[in-house]
Formats: sequence, C-alpha cells, structure tokens
Amino acid sequence: MRLKDKVAIVTGATSGMGRATAVLFAREGAKVMISGRNEERAKAVVDQIKNEGFEASYILVDTSKLDDLHKIVDKTVELYGTVDILFNNAGKLSLSGVLDVSMEEWDEMFKVNVASYLKMAQLVAPIMKAKGKGVIVNTSSVAAYGAHHGFAPYVTSKHAVTGLTRSLAWELGPEIRCNEIAPGAIHTGMVDSIGGPSALQGMIDNAPLKRVGQPEDIAKVALFFATDDSAFVTGQSLKVDGGFEI
Repeated sequence: MRLKDKVAIVTGATSGMGRATAVLFAREGAKVMISGRNEERAKAVVDQIKNEGFEASYILVDTSKLDDLHKIVDKTVELYGTVDILFNNAGKLSLSGVLDVSMEEWDEMFKVNVASYLKMAQLVAPIMKAKGKGVIVNTSSVAAYGAHHGFAPYVTSKHAVTGLTRSLAWELGPEIRCNEIAPGAIHTGMVDSIGGPSALQGMIDNAPLKRVGQPEDIAKVALFFATDDSAFVTGQSLKVDGGFEI
C-alpha cells in the first residue's frame, strides 16, 4: 500500500495506460479520480476498483475544453479533501504531416496534449504547495526524441510536453516533483484505432525486447514516480519502449 491515504487524479483514465494506472494506484491505497469522456468506460473502471475493495470516482470532462478542467480538481477536493498526485495522461493522436495539417487540428492537438497538462498543473499546484508535497507525472512519447514522417502535430506536441515537464520541475520545486513517461509501442485503444499492434511492427522489430508493451508496463513506472521510491528524481523522462530509442 505505497499510496495509502493519497489522493490521485488520472486524466485519460477510461482505457489503456490511464486505466491501468488508475487501477494500480487504487490497489496501492490511493483514492483515485477518473477523468475521461466516455461514461460507460469511466463507470467500468470505477466499478472494477470498488469491486476490488478500493476507492475511486469519475468525472466526465473533455480535456480540449480547458475552461472545464477545474471541474476535475473541484470534484476531487469535494470528495477527498486534497490532491497528492496528478497523472496527466489524456492524449490525442494525429496522422497528418506538415503540409497537410490544418491549424484547427494543430490547435486541438496542443490543447489536449500540452495545454491541458499545464492547466491541470496550475490547478493542483497551490494545493500541493500548501501541503508541502506533491507529484505530477506527464505522459510524453518516444516521439519526443525524434521526428517521424506523417506525425508532425503529434511529434511536436510531445516535444513540448518534455519542455513543460522540465519547466514544471524547476518552478514547482522543492515541494512538487514533476517527471514524464515516454511510452514506445504500447498496445492501447489509440493503437487499435490505427490498425492494432501490427501497425507498430516496425517499432517492435527495431527494439531489443521484440514485443509490444502493455498498459501495465506504463502503470508500474507511473507508480514509481508517484511514490517516495523516486523522491530524489524530478524533471526526468523515462523511456518505456523496449529499447526502441537506444
């Protein structure tokens, strides 16, 4: 129970990496606020957690609507009294290249993948500062370490997450630590939307571990960052990619 008596917010928590992390946080003793857009899936996560004897609630919020993000924090504080951990995990994928992407798509990508992370950090930071301790974990990507044909908005947004993570670490310390996870080929609903694990075969073939990762692989790293096991770690990015970016 490494997160006993802690309160965690997980955005993008109704499937994939977010769901796996929310479940693991709850099993480790945290009270978890599930944020997502699909009520059926959100309820399923909460039901799973409660059926296992742990505590969670959900709120439906579209993270591209930045003015609505305060609802997540307000409900969390209303139900659980505080916020100790924020896992910024909501994300959006774009398959447009630099010559094809519209400004509307570009702006939407940055609202979800970057601006929502900043806004959530701004909302929870005063609570954590007042407590004298807190943790923020951001989901980046191995796309933050290079460029790939046809993914310009996504790649650029993930580079921005890395810059934001480092800036948050500098400006919110010493009370708050901020780190990021850079997933590689992870089998999630987002991956299924572009063809499933076979769409990642190139990444799998070019990584030493030769397999697709699972959402639980990300959840375990998020737990590391959320606990005092990483008490002297901030502003860092940990690639969870089977060695793809070696």
